[in-house]
Amino acid sequence: MTIVIKILQFLMSLSILVIIHEFGHFILAKLFKTRVEKFYLFFDPWFSLFKIKRGETEYGIGWVPLGGYVKISGMIDESMDREQMKLPPQPYEFRSKPSWQRLLIMTGGVIFNFISAILIYVLVLFAWGETYLPTANVKYGIVTDSVGYSIGLRNGDKILSVDNAYIDDFRQIIPDIILNRRKTIQVERDGQKVNIDIPQDYSNKILKNKGLIDARFPFGPFIINSFSKNSPAKIAGVQADDNLIGLDNLKFTYYDEFQKYLFDNRDRPIVLNLMRKGASLNLNVKPDSITGMLGVIRLVNENVFEFKTIRYGFIQSVPAGLNKGFKTIANYLKQFKVVFSKHSKAYESLGGFITIGSIFPGVWDWEAFWNLTAFLSIILAVMNILPIPALDGGHVMFLLFEVITGRKPSDKFLEYAQIVGMVILISLLLYANGNDILRQIRK
Repeated sequence: MTIVIKILQFLMSLSILVIIHEFGHFILAKLFKTRVEKFYLFFDPWFSLFKIKRGETEYGIGWVPLGGYVKISGMIDESMDREQMKLPPQPYEFRSKPSWQRLLIMTGGVIFNFISAILIYVLVLFAWGETYLPTANVKYGIVTDSVGYSIGLRNGDKILSVDNAYIDDFRQIIPDIILNRRKTIQVERDGQKVNIDIPQDYSNKILKNKGLIDARFPFGPFIINSFSKNSPAKIAGVQADDNLIGLDNLKFTYYDEFQKYLFDNRDRPIVLNLMRKGASLNLNVKPDSITGMLGVIRLVNENVFEFKTIRYGFIQSVPAGLNKGFKTIANYLKQFKVVFSKHSKAYESLGGFITIGSIFPGVWDWEAFWNLTAFLSIILAVMNILPIPALDGGHVMFLLFEVITGRKPSDKFLEYAQIVGMVILISLLLYANGNDILRQIRK
């Protein structure tokens, strides 16, 4: 059911954004009296799921959920309509319009995606406010993995600053390190301030190790709520509502200590020290031989940390939404530096539809849905404005060339450029989704 909810959210978000994007092209084309022959959600090779003709435009839904399109008369696009381009230009065609009008038509989708993202952020902040975990409230310090240990981080460290600048939102520490290429982390350890250097090639390791820096949780209370499939603990007789108080008569202060003990002793039976209905109980359990897991799911204590929520009135939400939108755009643009950096090798972490779909929560959460939709709207806008033929940015690139030089590229050149662009896009699509498939196989 979780996977179904993720897929539904992804498809709904994608549909909204595609319609907004294509409507941007559509409305500007109509504004300049340019004929739009088709307006489609998703692609429709060979056949469509639904279509209806209204005036000069056919509206429809395709069966390939990879985007959408508007077919504008007299324009070389993915339809590759060579026959139309052989005919004399008509006043209502794209190719007959002044270059500045064609430029606005081609940027319409990107402009509408940026505007919609900011509007969504404004409405989300007005409706739900902004909730985050302040770094100062991570009272038990952090937990880190082997990569963090390799540069000097330790479980229990309390992060004070990054490059001597305090970051209020704990969840923004890792993105800040990656996007702004930070060089140092300052932590408090045993009452002393410790300065930790960040190696230049650290970004790639961070991208591959999502558990690099996380908040440290206390071990108890550990009330068992449910079990995973083939749970070793359930097979041994553990029941829901049992309170796990220790292992092998050892007590743990922090959850990471409990996890480490299980992993280090995964090759032998372990005694679970439990409390069941007020009575103590010991059960022998053989953990999973690879992961050391018991296959239990604990009740989440939502009061471990004190989160901070900022509420906005409608007037206040407008500048706050603008600020969040532009900050998100700036951070996403910074990611391109990371992707193409020889040190980060971030291209190895690129993902396709599985990666995008997985960022949606497994339960329907409207606040999360709209926040992610706004973020994906920015991604769609930035990706479309890249100067790659077949994308909006490719058309804009050629139009800017025409505006600057006064020379219009030939239709034959634009046709070949469109083909090259489609090959590049299909290659990128195969690479990103291939990464997804390989990650699933390696799990």
